Amino acid sequence: MKLNWRFWKTPETHLPDPSHPEWERALINRLALEYLAEQRRRQRWSLILKLGLLLYLIGLLIVANLPDLSNLSKLSEDHTALIEVKGLIVPEADASADRIIAALRAAFENRHVKGIILRINSPGGSPVQAGYIYQEIKRLKEKYKKEQGRDLPVYAVAMDLCASGGYYIAVGADAIYVDQASLVGSIGVRIDSFGFQKAMEELGIERRLLTAGVNKGILDPFSPLTETQRAFVQGVLDRLHQQFIAAVRSGRGDRLKGGDELFSGLFWSGDKAVELGLADGLGSASQVARDLIGTEKIVEYTKKRDLLETFARRFGALLGLGLMESLGLADIGLPRY
Repeated sequence: MKLNWRFWKTPETHLPDPSHPEWERALINRLALEYLAEQRRRQRWSLILKLGLLLYLIGLLIVANLPDLSNLSKLSEDHTALIEVKGLIVPEADASADRIIAALRAAFENRHVKGIILRINSPGGSPVQAGYIYQEIKRLKEKYKKEQGRDLPVYAVAMDLCASGGYYIAVGADAIYVDQASLVGSIGVRIDSFGFQKAMEELGIERRLLTAGVNKGILDPFSPLTETQRAFVQGVLDRLHQQFIAAVRSGRGDRLKGGDELFSGLFWSGDKAVELGLADGLGSASQVARDLIGTEKIVEYTKKRDLLETFARRFGALLGLGLMESLGLADIGLPRY
């Protein structure tokens, strides 16, 4: 059987004798046909290469989003669930409430989980996000005890930083373990802003801010902050601070050994935090899993970003959002733990 390769090959045309009057026309036609054939070959190879690249990228996405096979095998065995709380606790971040809560729910739903470790390395962040996580820990523990008739232990393990909003989350756990060099505490609230009023006056720049509501521009960095406005903002911060203190007292109870300095915004080394009752002892995640939970098998439940989400976030950073966040300008005027 003879295959027809005409799709891949240029049809051969025989040139007449050079002495023939149509020889030049035939030569031009043949050159044109060969040029067109060459263009078609290039287009085909370009299409093949693009298709190959697309399939390669799709393969990367599939592999990147496949669950860890080693973790899958451990899910059907008794194990300790590990959830990372890493970085700023703000929306859309790795330590956002949505991600941490989703991981907590997955851990509480698996009957093979014998205990949960929240490994915290965070300087804090949004009071709302930290509060969501704190409340969800409490709710899930109560629900589990009601349904299963027993407690599922939740431990917080501090790494380098367990401060502010990170500590707010930690006090929702049954116990807190730290390294002796961890920085723990910073129980307070802050609002970041700045003032350009005097610089604008010296440069002769006039600020034109139109508002409906006398205090609508209360934290505008280019407008003066009156004493009345300052007192109002301080009152908001004090109220949020009391909410933070109430959560710490509820979570730590009689274990707290310090006075009002605990709630002044100061932070301490891990060993000093143990003395003050802010933490229960020294220990790492593996030690807590082995000695307190009773199983050294650790499965990470942290919700990771997928490849598309990471790309979208980095693309947004190129447009300036990432720069704003890195400089802390995106959160100006928002309370932070």
